[in-house]
Amino acid sequence: MNVTAIQNQQYRLAARPFGMPKPSDWQVTVEALRDITDGEIVVQTLYLSLDPAMRGWMNEGKSYIRPVAIGEVMRAGGIGRVIASKSPKFAVGDSVCGGIGVQSYWVGAADDKTSGFYKVDSTLAPLPKYLNALGMPGMTGYFGLLEVGQPKAGETVVVSGASGAVGQTVGQVAKHKGCRVVGIAGGREKCDFVVNELGFDACIDYKNDALKDGLKQHCPNGVDVYFDNVGGEILDTVLTQINLKARIIICGAISQYNNTSTVKGPANYLALLVNRARMEGIVVFDYADRYQVGMKEMAKWMKEGSFKTREDIVFGLEKFPETLLMLFEGKNFGKLVLQVAQE
Repeated sequence: MNVTAIQNQQYRLAARPFGMPKPSDWQVTVEALRDITDGEIVVQTLYLSLDPAMRGWMNEGKSYIRPVAIGEVMRAGGIGRVIASKSPKFAVGDSVCGGIGVQSYWVGAADDKTSGFYKVDSTLAPLPKYLNALGMPGMTGYFGLLEVGQPKAGETVVVSGASGAVGQTVGQVAKHKGCRVVGIAGGREKCDFVVNELGFDACIDYKNDALKDGLKQHCPNGVDVYFDNVGGEILDTVLTQINLKARIIICGAISQYNNTSTVKGPANYLALLVNRARMEGIVVFDYADRYQVGMKEMAKWMKEGSFKTREDIVFGLEKFPETLLMLFEGKNFGKLVLQVAQE
C-alpha cells in the first residue's frame, strides 16, 4: 500500500483552555502520511475514547502524566486497524488498542511505549467494549474499587456518575462481590438504566431529588465505600453519611475540571477524622501489569450475561470538539466514544 497518498486529519492543541474548551483551542491540520521503515506500522483510527481526564491533560502543571504540549496532537486512547506493517508484532488487518490520538491515522514504531498498542479480538466482544469495561475505564473501576475501596460482602457502596463508563463497572463489580450498591446519576432515564439494566439496588437523581434525603433513604446503614467521579457538592454530601472506617476512592472530579477559579475541595473533610475514614486516589496506570486479570473476570461475566455496558457513539472526527463537551454537560449516556471510520 502506498501510504503517502493518504491524508491524515489531526486535532492539535492550539491553546490551553480557560474554563470549557473552545473551538479556538484546537488547530486542525491535514498532512500526507510518510513511508514506514522496519519495525513500524500504520494504524487507521476506528474509535476514540473520550474521557473526562482529557480536560486535565490540556492543563499545564504537575500531574500523573505530562500535559499535552501546544501544537501536539491531542492525546486519546482508541482502537484502530493496521493497514500497513513492517513489524512482526502486527499484521495488516489486526485490530489494535492504544494511544492513537485525535487523528485519522497513527504512524510509528510498533513497540512505541507511549502508544502501547496491543491486539484486541472483535470476535470476543464488539470493539467499542474495549474502550469501556474491557479498556481503561473498566480497569479504573475494577482496580479502584477492589484495590483501593476493598469492599466486603454486605457493605454499602455508593458511586457517582453511575451511568458513565467507570460508574457502570464499579456498581456491577460491587454487586458481584456481594455489596449493596447505590448509584448517583443525573436524570430519571439514567437512573432507570442503572437500576433496571445494570442491577444497582437504587439510584438517586441528583438533578431532581435531594441527594442527602436519597442517601438516608437508600443507605439506611450508612456508606462504607464511596467511589467519587464528580467531586464538588456531591462529594461533600456523601461525606456526611459515611461510616466508621469508610473508604473514599477519588477517581475524578468532573464538576471541577472547567472551573475558572480555584478548585473547590471537600468542606466536610473532618468527617474523615471523626469516622477514622480513608480517602485515596486511583490512577489506572498503576495497575497496567494486571489489566488482564480484570479483563478476564469481566469478560467472563459478560459471557454469562451478568455484566452489561452501554456506549454512546458519535460518528465523525470533525465532531470531536463539541462531542468532548458532552462529558462536561452531562449529555452523554454511557461511555462516550467517537467513531472515526467504519469497521
